[in-house]
Amino acid sequence: MDLSFFDVYVLPWAINIALAAAIFIVGRMVSKVLVNLLGKALRKGKMEEILVNFISSIANILLLLVVIVASLDRLGVDTTSLIALVGAAGLAVGLALQGSLQNFAAGVMLIVFRPFKEGDFVEAAGVAGVVEHISIFNTIMRTGDNKEVIVPNGNIYSGVITNFSARDTRRVDMVFGIGYGDDLKKAKALLEEIVTSDERVLKEPAPVIAVSELADSSVNFVVRPWVKSGDFWAVKFDTTESVKLRFDEEGISIPFPQMDVHQYKHESN
Repeated sequence: MDLSFFDVYVLPWAINIALAAAIFIVGRMVSKVLVNLLGKALRKGKMEEILVNFISSIANILLLLVVIVASLDRLGVDTTSLIALVGAAGLAVGLALQGSLQNFAAGVMLIVFRPFKEGDFVEAAGVAGVVEHISIFNTIMRTGDNKEVIVPNGNIYSGVITNFSARDTRRVDMVFGIGYGDDLKKAKALLEEIVTSDERVLKEPAPVIAVSELADSSVNFVVRPWVKSGDFWAVKFDTTESVKLRFDEEGISIPFPQMDVHQYKHESN
């Protein structure tokens, strides 16, 4: 073999290939170390594991692209067009997955700012239920009748979120009506007795029992006891039943909507 050919072509190419391989191998090792350090830092900051894994994957892909570009550049490949091609492909993919990217961004916001967590009972995007799982793109909720509903995160974050589990206590708002001919003070005393005798009703804040409205067919009381969030529905249902039973025993009526019609007779001349 001609030594000049070897010196001019073979040897430089062999050196460039060896250097490119070294750049790729060392770059991959360095990128793994950096990704692991990033993951540890995010976990130390108490970030959700699903978000840690996703950010680590993105960082790994970006570092891998940098290593590949550096290796190709060592081989003498024009990487400018390659970078432009990758950018154009990324733009095309972004436009095609615009809805998914919106859900992804909303998922990141939900995980970072935590308006609710798994196990909370919430109402969001027109769905009320217990949050079972929060992922990057959607949230899985279980309704009261045990249906599984998968809600896109974009729909959740763009609307109003009501978290019924965010506070330890809740106020139960109830309205009970009695007839105009019934004993007002007796009815109020019975309501106070029913509420205060329930051990699930909190002493503080004190429950409110007051006449709220002189309606068309009834005198309405508001009954507003405070309870632990987990006791909300049980107290509401039990109190409603107890009020009906006690009012029946004490002869206090719970009127239904009615209308009095008066008929007048006009005598002709």
